[in-house]
Amino acid sequence: MEEEIFSAVALRYPEWAEAPYISAKAKGSVAQRLVEIAEENDVPVVENAEMANVLSLQSVGSFIPESTYSAIATIFAFVIKLDEAKLLDEANS
Repeated sequence: MEEEIFSAVALRYPEWAEAPYISAKAKGSVAQRLVEIAEENDVPVVENAEMANVLSLQSVGSFIPESTYSAIATIFAFVIKLDEAKLLDEANS
């Protein structure tokens, strides 16, 4: 059985864009470093190997496939809730 290689994909969804797009992607040790850089800069990281594998087939700069819209929307909603909770917690501190 072949060992699965770790993949990481970074997404952006600026207001002007029609859909989120792939801003970076990597595999192996470079992917691990991409995640470390995100975490060092307080960029939310969501672990989803299946989605990373699907998105890693796309080119950097391309919009995510329509077939992933629902799953990515769920992930973005989760990240937004985390950010809102963090802001509320900071405001109450």
